[in-house]
Amino acid sequence: MVDPEDPTRPGERLPGVAPEQDGPDRIVLHVDMDCFYAACERLREPALRGDPVVVGMGYEPGDDTGAVATASYEAREYGVESAQAITTALERLPRRADADDPEGTGLYRPVDLDYYEAVASDVKDILHDCADTVREVSIDEAYLDVTDRTDWSVAEGFARHVKQRIEREVGVVASVGVASNMSAAKVASDHDKPDGLVVVPPDELRGFLEPLPIEEIHGVGPVTARELRDEFDVETAGDLATADRRALADRFGERGPELRSRARGHDDRAVTPRGLPKSFSRESAFGEPVTEPEPKAEQVQTLAEAVADRADREGALYRTIGIKAVEPPFDVNTRERSLSGPVADEPLVVETALELVSEFDDVPVRKVGVRVSNLSFTERNQASLDSWESGGGRETPEEPSRAHSRRRETDDADGQSTLTDFQ
Repeated sequence: MVDPEDPTRPGERLPGVAPEQDGPDRIVLHVDMDCFYAACERLREPALRGDPVVVGMGYEPGDDTGAVATASYEAREYGVESAQAITTALERLPRRADADDPEGTGLYRPVDLDYYEAVASDVKDILHDCADTVREVSIDEAYLDVTDRTDWSVAEGFARHVKQRIEREVGVVASVGVASNMSAAKVASDHDKPDGLVVVPPDELRGFLEPLPIEEIHGVGPVTARELRDEFDVETAGDLATADRRALADRFGERGPELRSRARGHDDRAVTPRGLPKSFSRESAFGEPVTEPEPKAEQVQTLAEAVADRADREGALYRTIGIKAVEPPFDVNTRERSLSGPVADEPLVVETALELVSEFDDVPVRKVGVRVSNLSFTERNQASLDSWESGGGRETPEEPSRAHSRRRETDDADGQSTLTDFQ
């Protein structure tokens, strides 16, 4: 069972959109988390909201060999940027801990990869729930092909629903661009940061792109932009769209005509997933914190059925069943139970989830979630736990493992250096 008012239910289209309305134009969303690492730090420390926040390495006294991973928009006002040397950042925005006067100072935090990946996992669960095809580009960025889920007449409402779910359920802010191809959707998501939502229908795409500076075309970096200006007198996407194709190919190779095509609104790349999902989950928040056990159990049962159904449709077996219970204000508690082997068993998911969440029967809870993980996508010739017992009875799963709790808070906090820069 799934919430009938959720317009992003797997395999279904928005109300009023008939299946036969599928057209030649794809609907692609580009979802980009705003200042993601800084936003994660604000989840953990709500007091950081509104202050300049810099996430990086090498800012401790005596250690000056690091770089900035990301800077909040407040920190950027002082000239602090991602990938900048930490010494430069400290010159422009001194560390508050080292200053007598907080005016003109910033709050510096070390990179915490495990924590950021945990928050990103929650975001990506929502994205995979909202689209049949998701291409995860990085920890904070993904493309969604939602052609089979919505229609251009209501695409803005669909994208807004995705944005609102991320902010409501995870507590971080995303900018979303909607267009008929990947590169245009990327340009759209960058166009109105932070907290942006830009929808560019196919018949408006060329007009949207033409006046933009060439740097805004996906794939045009500072060096290429300078060369285009100096050698081709190209200033805008419209200039690039009408530039001589052969001359671009002679100068830049295959990339030249490709950038010209993108400036014209053309990009025939399909949104293709990178690997198989590692888990499936659903979460739901209560309007007010709930103490009574019955509403929690009812919600968990609904979520468990939805998660098991999703796994079944995706042809996935799972070895771990878990729940999440969020206590006010944003204390996140997770419990898991490992099974003796990979299964596909909806009643078991419901039963296990209800047992795990019963630990929170008398605790105020503002949100609950259910997850199945440790997935395998082999032939499903053993689809229930019964098949792991020669006598047909279920084995007793292991006791739940306790995961760490973390605090979260909403933030209105764009880009940051990749995780590999810090590994």
